[in-house]
Amino acid sequence: MTVERIGPLEPASNIQKTEKPSRLRAKSSTDSINVSEEARSRSEIFKATEAAKTAPDMRLDRVEEVKRKLQDPSYPSEEVIEKTAEGVMKAFGL
Repeated sequence: MTVERIGPLEPASNIQKTEKPSRLRAKSSTDSINVSEEARSRSEIFKATEAAKTAPDMRLDRVEEVKRKLQDPSYPSEEVIEKTAEGVMKAFGL
């Protein structure tokens, strides 16, 4: 059995010479990023989810009170509607 040479004896002699790298472009003075609409909406969803997770649990006594009031046909009076609207506007800073 005979073994014939496959390649040159010096493995480094088979490496091709590469060109020197060209000079790098000058860096810009400021960096910037672009945020897509999808990323913005996902961020809002994440913030809302985190706010919901950290919000206090429901008060079952208040839920039952509201259920009883809603079953009363005379409950949604003008006074109640006005107070509710004022509370909503105050919550949103209007």
